[in-house]
Amino acid sequence: MRIGRILQTAISVAIVLATLFVAFPVGVLSSNLSEQLALLLTPQPEAYPLAPTEQRVLRIGIVSGHWENENDPGAVCADGTTEVQVNLTIATLVQQKLSAQGFQVDLLQEFDPRLEGYQAVVLVSIHNDTCDYINDQATGFKVAASMSSRDPNRANRLTACLRDRYAQITGLSFHPGSITTDMTGYHSFEEIDPITTAAIIEAGFLNLDKTILTQEPGRIADGIVAGILCYINNESIAPTPTPQIP
Repeated sequence: MRIGRILQTAISVAIVLATLFVAFPVGVLSSNLSEQLALLLTPQPEAYPLAPTEQRVLRIGIVSGHWENENDPGAVCADGTTEVQVNLTIATLVQQKLSAQGFQVDLLQEFDPRLEGYQAVVLVSIHNDTCDYINDQATGFKVAASMSSRDPNRANRLTACLRDRYAQITGLSFHPGSITTDMTGYHSFEEIDPITTAAIIEAGFLNLDKTILTQEPGRIADGIVAGILCYINNESIAPTPTPQIP
């Protein structure tokens, strides 16, 4: 058996060498052949980290926006409602709902030290928009992806799932016009491991959407959970209907 394994390994190496010499000129291979061989023959890591058990348990990170951030506590409304508390209530419910379905869920602070190199199947940061009245169109939610992701297609799919499921469950509309560079360039996107697919959601405006955000946080959390599950389970997303021109 041992001799058979040795022969099999030798044949595999020979095939790799033949492939390399066919694909690359001799001059290119002479300087870095050992590095290329090491890369080709080294088993590649899993797409997502495994929990230290025999059963795979997917890890999910939920950032509660502005939580424990003294430099930027978020929006503060005239009646005393604070964005940080609304965020934390929603984020805690999201964590509880996902944990109940068997996921390993980390509830993270805005600048949590665990974010450095953080690895998970999904990370979502939860925020809310201003308490101030802007205009009658300042209602709805916003979602932005981390384009620092190793696979931008996954990042785009995560945001598509969040948009679709969140709108269905909460009844709030997508408000793309006010997505800012603070969202697309969100600091955590640069801190986490590129293998982690990440997005940020502004769940609503703390003015026109205040009632649902503060009185129905479970419904808000359900929308976020459904979006995350849509991504993880690779669920289908109904195409947006094309307006009919009369």
